[in-house]
Amino acid sequence: MKTTYPLRTLTLAAGLLAATVGTSTHAQEYALRFQHSDQAGNPNYVIGQEWAASLMERSGGRLSLELLPVGSIVEYQETQDAVGAGIIDGHVTDASYFAGKDPAFSLIGNPVGAWSAPQQMLDYINKGGGKELMNELVQPYGLQFIGATTPGLEAFVSKVPIDSVADLKGLKMRAPEGLVNQVFAAAGATPVNLPSSEVFTSLDKGVIDAADFSVFSTNQAQGLNDIAKHPIYPGFHSMPLIEISMNKAKWDSMPEDLQTLLEESVLDFSANMVSQLAANDEKAVAEAAEKGITIHDWSDEERAKFRGIAAEKWVTVAEKSPNAQKVYDHLTAYLKQEGLIK
Repeated sequence: MKTTYPLRTLTLAAGLLAATVGTSTHAQEYALRFQHSDQAGNPNYVIGQEWAASLMERSGGRLSLELLPVGSIVEYQETQDAVGAGIIDGHVTDASYFAGKDPAFSLIGNPVGAWSAPQQMLDYINKGGGKELMNELVQPYGLQFIGATTPGLEAFVSKVPIDSVADLKGLKMRAPEGLVNQVFAAAGATPVNLPSSEVFTSLDKGVIDAADFSVFSTNQAQGLNDIAKHPIYPGFHSMPLIEISMNKAKWDSMPEDLQTLLEESVLDFSANMVSQLAANDEKAVAEAAEKGITIHDWSDEERAKFRGIAAEKWVTVAEKSPNAQKVYDHLTAYLKQEGLIK
């Protein structure tokens, strides 16, 4: 049985370890240990392992990275503290998990409705100033943001045809608490907060007619499309930003060429993850179509309408902290520049 320990205990242990190993730790200064927010065997984790394994070869043996599954050292919501304290060297995780520390992480981690494709979000991070903004957010916690990836847009599960924002009116659907729930309510739906374990049964029994759940291939594998035969793909609402960050002090101690290597490797990791998961979705879409499942794809106009409704709810998040306001201002300016919102 796996045992996890309180963060305070682990912090003390880390300090004692550093004091005792001294020069031996320095001799292995490029041996990194990151924790992932997904379980071993999850496609996201498997692709992350491929990235970690590639670093040894790409660095000529100067850099190694061990990627641990969720809960190996600390729980998923504790990794930011653990990285800052040096208990682990880094993490691969959903940025919105740390919204309790600052609502800014929620808004940049998953601004509901903002993106219609993974590349839009990645362009914002890599070319639109998002990377610099993320570092402003994480560096006070002792982290260095290296880059981002995403599992892609979540599909939308539905038992009834939904081709427009107007079709959401009165729709009884599952949505988790928080911004997703608030945005769908503003769009006219009737969100119900249910745990993911109850989605299948609730759809099957008619408790709900639709659900925010996961990407298309996951929905298909779990049989959701077999009982809710009108999925929306590509999705229009939720796409998490998966941040790859590490301990800033350790980052600063590394030579510039290895810092550059890590940044470039994360760009490749991101492209590989998006490509592999998109291929999984496309295969699942083909399988669903063969079963007579009707796949709906919203027009750009309807996506823009939903994004406009979501943007009104982003304002409520922005009011909760100075950093959240900064994210809101930066994000909305970029989306206007790109013609994604008015």
